[in-house]
Amino acid sequence: MSSMVVTANGNDSKKFKGEDKMDGAPSRVLHIRKLPGEVTETEVIALGLPFGKVTNILMLKGKNQAFLELATEEAAITMVNYYSAVTPHLRNQPIYIQYSNHKELKTDNTLNQRAQAVLQAVTAVQTANTPLSGTAVSESAVTPAQSPVLRIIIDNMYYPVTLDVLHQIFSKFGAVLKIITFTKNNQFQALLQYGDPVNAQQAKLALDGQNIYNACCTLRIDFSKLVNLNVKYNNDKSRDYTRPDLPSGDGQPALDPAIAAAFAKETSLLAVPGALSPLAIPNAAAAAAAGRVGLPGVSAGGNTVLLVSNLNEEMVTPQSLFTLFGVYGDVQRVKILYNKKDSALIQMADGNQSQLAMNHLNGQKMYGKIIRVTLSKHQTVQLPREGLDDQGLTKDFGNSPLHRFKKPGSKNFQNIFPPSATLHLSNIPPSVAEEDLRTLFANTGGTVKAFKFFQRDHKMALLQMATVEEAIQALIDLHNYNLGENHHLRVSFSKSTI
Repeated sequence: MSSMVVTANGNDSKKFKGEDKMDGAPSRVLHIRKLPGEVTETEVIALGLPFGKVTNILMLKGKNQAFLELATEEAAITMVNYYSAVTPHLRNQPIYIQYSNHKELKTDNTLNQRAQAVLQAVTAVQTANTPLSGTAVSESAVTPAQSPVLRIIIDNMYYPVTLDVLHQIFSKFGAVLKIITFTKNNQFQALLQYGDPVNAQQAKLALDGQNIYNACCTLRIDFSKLVNLNVKYNNDKSRDYTRPDLPSGDGQPALDPAIAAAFAKETSLLAVPGALSPLAIPNAAAAAAAGRVGLPGVSAGGNTVLLVSNLNEEMVTPQSLFTLFGVYGDVQRVKILYNKKDSALIQMADGNQSQLAMNHLNGQKMYGKIIRVTLSKHQTVQLPREGLDDQGLTKDFGNSPLHRFKKPGSKNFQNIFPPSATLHLSNIPPSVAEEDLRTLFANTGGTVKAFKFFQRDHKMALLQMATVEEAIQALIDLHNYNLGENHHLRVSFSKSTI
């Protein structure tokens, strides 16, 4: 394995001749060229953060170049594919990213101290450790996260930015619980609350200063002094994703008076330090294809294959992935990777379905582990060669009778909701009572909190588990369960609560 040792005489540039060919073999080390002179380690690291963990960085200041090492080759491939479609910018200057000839970076810590300090701080954020205290990171913007609530101001707003667009972008970094949007001082602003301050920290680090669309709609992000948002209405101005039952309250001010008062006290901490834009997104279609901003009605192009990682390899099967991902689209094929059984490739019927599945399932818990879902570089999932035993790791579901979206205009299209603790059950035969269903669902290892048959139609019911994770488990175990009398139970996530 070739590796790189940084020498003390600053002469490292000699080793990088021949790095200029654009399409070398994939490597988890990326070579970044044409960097602006003043660029910081943090800005370069932020380029890689949306794609996975960054494990090392080497800045060649004199040459305006850098090497960035990601934790996996898959993350590096996703990053290169993304930036080959969307030219990345730092400080309004286009930069170039390609695979390096090096397979890993071996950097001398004493020479690369500042970069290492920045990386350590970022890693602390990424692995949800307590942020490092006392680390001398001058410009890294890694301050201990005080609050799970971010305050977002959007500059240069030439295109409208909706609450849904913010939800899509910020969900990449963790579960978004609440959003309130409003206009203050003629500027569009938002408050966005995560479940965990670490997610807020990560989102701020990766997104502050980036443009949602090409050369406009720049995100300015800071921590809010508020630690909890009180949302009264679910409408296009405010939303509490933990309480789908809230009224829409049309025409009501979305901002709670107490929050408005708190805002008046919050001074603008957001100085504008020359518009950085590591992720200029040229238009909505490319944005959706890249999986950064899934805009409704914009097809996500041909990218139908998802890479799912951090799976529980003791428990996961192609069938369980088929059932869970099948809530958001018609799964064609599933392949659990032979040499890396905590990862799988899942091929959906079209790009919109892969986009939906990624938006809804990335960051959810399955069999006790938080799964990661990204778009894969693969166009299709290959089946094993004839006669080759692949231990049942690859399965073709192309002709499955369980696809939910085969029929155009099917009701299932209107019932696509994020994973929730409340499940919608249908196709229940008359002989099956509430007690039977409570027992059945308790047997999946969770706690049934509430149950309610639909008044007009006893074939349907709502059933609430204690947690979203338990509901995911129950759906995997019991969707298509045979209740007798030729009735197979249908299970999906509900937007209602009981």
